Amino acid sequence: MTKFRPLHDRVVVRRITGEEKTKGGIIIPDTAKEKPMEGEVISVGPGARNEQGQIVALDVKAGDRVLFGKWSGTEVKIDGEELLIMKESDIMGVTG
Repeated sequence: MTKFRPLHDRVVVRRITGEEKTKGGIIIPDTAKEKPMEGEVISVGPGARNEQGQIVALDVKAGDRVLFGKWSGTEVKIDGEELLIMKESDIMGVTG
């Protein structure tokens, strides 16, 4: 991946795709699938500034698996890979 560094309290996330079939074995076409709400953190910004002007580091780090809201983030394409850029506050929690 190109050296891309998010600013402030933003996080770059790669979606983790789930099953492509139902339990009964029916293959789900791309157009009918919901986009996953789980992803892997690729990179994080340095943090946001508090009222005193100090940078407050983020709670997530590269490699974390996270859950985020259905409509969270902005989809971008970096080096041909579809990624999401979102604020840390859009992340609901770390899994695993």
